[in-house]
Amino acid sequence: MKSALQIPRDKAYYIVGFADGEGSFNTSFRLRLDCLLGWKITPVFNISQKERTILALIKHHLRCGTLRYRKDGVWAYEVETRKALRETIIPFFSTFRFLSEKKKRDFQRFQKILAILDQHRSTTYDDLERILVLLDDIDSKHARTYSKQQILARGAVFWERNRLRIEALNGRPAKPRA
Repeated sequence: MKSALQIPRDKAYYIVGFADGEGSFNTSFRLRLDCLLGWKITPVFNISQKERTILALIKHHLRCGTLRYRKDGVWAYEVETRKALRETIIPFFSTFRFLSEKKKRDFQRFQKILAILDQHRSTTYDDLERILVLLDDIDSKHARTYSKQQILARGAVFWERNRLRIEALNGRPAKPRA
């Protein structure tokens, strides 16, 4: 992958400015029976825009992510593989920093969420709680599909069912719930 420092500076500053205004750092929760906590937790960096050309330019320079056309007539540039987020998106925005305080905070929280997900081979209930606390502090334009209570309730059921498997995958007993 292209290093953040290999992107021409004028393009890098254009990308960070554009993302400062139009980008977002999200974490999606999808119901999944094949995931040990009942949720597939996916951190995503995205930018949505009516004009595809700008997003294609960003994708070209960052060399990761996908472009897709949404039903609402908007193009979306999305990066959701943890490898691309860790190796490209995080280093890029750590080198070329946001100016707005809100985006700086969202980016810091997003990095913490990635770190939590990378801590264990399988996400624990404690990890789920920590992620949701971080998400509570992120202002979002869109309501979540599932409430914090729904996510925790389903997570608790799956945790009780799969705790021993999760602990075995992680190589040590998980912290007990109070």
